[in-house]
Amino acid sequence: MLGFISDRLVRLEMGLAALMAAAVTLLILLNIGSRSLGMAIYWVDELAIYAMVWTTFLATSVALKRRQVVAVTLLVDLLGTGTRAWIQLLCDLMILTFALALLVLCWRWLDPVTFAGVGFDIKAFQGDTFNFVYSEKTNTLGVKKIWPWLILPFFSLSLTLHALNNLLGSFKSAAFVKGAVS
Repeated sequence: MLGFISDRLVRLEMGLAALMAAAVTLLILLNIGSRSLGMAIYWVDELAIYAMVWTTFLATSVALKRRQVVAVTLLVDLLGTGTRAWIQLLCDLMILTFALALLVLCWRWLDPVTFAGVGFDIKAFQGDTFNFVYSEKTNTLGVKKIWPWLILPFFSLSLTLHALNNLLGSFKSAAFVKGAVS
């Protein structure tokens, strides 16, 4: 079941990353065109940056799920199959630990329990916590920064699911290799 959810989520992330990458390209082209005509659209740069940030987080989640990250494997390639399987398990455990830590930090940062406790009243939330995450606006777009920042809790949750799925697969693989060696 976890594998099914992870596979479906990675398809969604890949589609969203492609859309965001296309948006970055179009926004940069719009920026070039408007500047060459002497009518620069000042908010295009900021929107392109946010689209690139979303693209990066979405694509990173996909790459980690598929284990398509850059790695130096000189030493690992010299090891036996069983040892390599256990090192993969350790790597998956480190990624899961990072994802869970980021998820906890996002939870503390957004503090949804307190926000719900004050009836989703932004001013009351700010007064209680001195946390202005829900009210701070972007420089040129004028939208609340929480909208572009929502990629962080989404990334941490999706990475947690992918890492847990990969860890379970690595554990099965390492256990299988150990059983075959014994």
